[in-house]
Amino acid sequence: QVQLVESGGGLVQAGDSLRVSCAASGGTFSSFFMGWFRQAPGKEREFVAEIDRSGGYRSYVESVKGRFTMFRDNVRNTVALQMNTLKPEDTAIYYCAARRPGTSRYEYWGQGTQVTVSS
Repeated sequence: QVQLVESGGGLVQAGDSLRVSCAASGGTFSSFFMGWFRQAPGKEREFVAEIDRSGGYRSYVESVKGRFTMFRDNVRNTVALQMNTLKPEDTAIYYCAARRPGTSRYEYWGQGTQVTVSS
């Protein structure tokens, strides 16, 4: 069983930067693809970013490309999402998730961290 704990959310102003992090335990971290998702009030949860097991490949939703960067550290068992030039529409609860290779389903989820961007 993999446990994921997010941290680093908060209230920032439009144009600011923020980094959210996720610490993993209870599994072989380097064997999982890791992803970030977000859910804004009244909206469905959406994919934000994903990173492969080695950290060599990343993918992003179009709306964050060029502003967000995802990292992983397979020694510290952490992933992070560096968010720059934040916009009010980035306001959401951000969730860290893990999936096994060969499946598209994210199996493990954190509890989420709130990011609020004021205009």
